[in-house]
Amino acid sequence: MFLDQVTIDVKAGKGGDGMVAFRREKYVPDGGPAGGDGGRGGDVILIVDEGLRTLMDFRFNRHFKAQPGENGMSKGMHGRGSEDTYVKVPQGTTVRDAETGALLGDLIENGQTLVVAKGGRGGRGNIRFASPRNPAPEIAENGEPGQERRIELELKVLADVGLVGFPSVGKSTLLSVISSARPKIGAYHFTTLVPNLGMVTTSDGRSFAAADLPGLIEGASQGVGLGTQFLRHIERTRVILHVIDMSGMEGRDPYEDYLAINHELSTYNLRLLERPQIIVANKMDMPNAEENLKKFKEQLNKEKTDEFADDMPIFPVSGVTRKGIDPLLNATADLLEVTPEFPLYDEEIEEETVQYGFNPEGPEFKIDRDPDATWILSGEKIEKLFQMTNFDHDETVMRFARQLRGMGVDEALRARGAKDGDLVRIGEFEFEFVE
Repeated sequence: MFLDQVTIDVKAGKGGDGMVAFRREKYVPDGGPAGGDGGRGGDVILIVDEGLRTLMDFRFNRHFKAQPGENGMSKGMHGRGSEDTYVKVPQGTTVRDAETGALLGDLIENGQTLVVAKGGRGGRGNIRFASPRNPAPEIAENGEPGQERRIELELKVLADVGLVGFPSVGKSTLLSVISSARPKIGAYHFTTLVPNLGMVTTSDGRSFAAADLPGLIEGASQGVGLGTQFLRHIERTRVILHVIDMSGMEGRDPYEDYLAINHELSTYNLRLLERPQIIVANKMDMPNAEENLKKFKEQLNKEKTDEFADDMPIFPVSGVTRKGIDPLLNATADLLEVTPEFPLYDEEIEEETVQYGFNPEGPEFKIDRDPDATWILSGEKIEKLFQMTNFDHDETVMRFARQLRGMGVDEALRARGAKDGDLVRIGEFEFEFVE
């Protein structure tokens, strides 16, 4: 089974909690704070493994979770940071955020990595909060929550050359002749249901990767037949071998086939027509093939808009008799040497950069009210602050209250009509509003 598109959930590790502790030594009656910091939570990282060919490994396992950091300890000992969790993906995998659709990365090189979920930092122990004003604080932070997100993985086969054309034009046979690949071959439409990849070596020792892509039909870009399911694999190719059944044994006109396939490519992605094409006139061992080829060339020249433009290269071949194969492969290798790669996402990939200055974001918190008259506080910043607060110590609770006041929560609640004794909830934690 071939799997080339999947959605997975990733969750980075939570940072370890900081500790409240004090020195306990003989003859040291007033030992200072000695609580260590928590360790960093592990990241979830995608890494390219050239041994993988599909996303099949994600068929039954779609949840990946990194380990949390170790908690801080007494005697000022910091917790150990957790190891990162690596998830292997095949070459040619693109990664997007499932909620926003933003492109996170395009993984094409063996060993290339991409951090898709960052682990939380460790919480600070009470050593960090000691000051001349408060030399023995009972304050510590919980670890920062790890990043959690849903991402989409999409595989686009990494091949230099793509064989495209209608079903049963001989693409699989041609690939089996020019490489050691062994695709399924049959005398019926849609024999090929998955892309097949093979390494091709020319007579003069050059080599390239070629992919036999499942047959396209009219309307494929709109979902007809196999639809857009495999059109994405053409995007990475640098040269397109347009295979045409020149015998016309299926009852179709070769030139109409040529126009129809190009129309589907342009409808799916107009940039696909930027790739150089070589027309492979296949099945030349069949009756009427020579006559059809002559007619095809006449029609092609008639539709030419620029009289000074080079003619589209056409190579008559026969996959069965192997006639014309070597000139085709040498011409393809020559074309690859002068054709640059076509970047797909260079300008689209999100880069995480630090920007300094005023950021006109929305409010740090949001106030709602439940039917039971409880005030509900929500928002990414305030919820993160709540999760990193250790409520086991009174000093930490008072610090949390001061932070809320500093964010303007008290004033906002009063403006909304909150009164002394009203219940306020953050997540599952409830407390009373005090004037």
